[in-house]
Amino acid sequence: MNNPMLVLGAILVLAVGTFSLRIAGPLLRSRFEVPVRIQQMMSAAAIVLLAALVATAALTDGHTHAGIARPAGVLVGAVLAWSRVPFVLVVVAAAATAAGLRLLGIP
Repeated sequence: MNNPMLVLGAILVLAVGTFSLRIAGPLLRSRFEVPVRIQQMMSAAAIVLLAALVATAALTDGHTHAGIARPAGVLVGAVLAWSRVPFVLVVVAAAATAAGLRLLGIP
């Protein structure tokens, strides 16, 4: 059985650490000047990371290929989002595309 005091202490330490990391950014921002080039690289890195997450979620299902329906739905959603269609319609169209293909028997 776990020691309740040990668990409570671990939760407290993690809470303090999390709060410290979150507050460090705003507190230290005025002390450091980040070069424009680094800011641009960080923006590009965020975009690349998001694209990698989307690709992984769209193309894989666990350790296997996700089939055709899911990537087709993501593609439809991406095209509509690029065309500046309202977000709700993007989500509905992407889901409808994947669901329609699955209804037709396409995995």
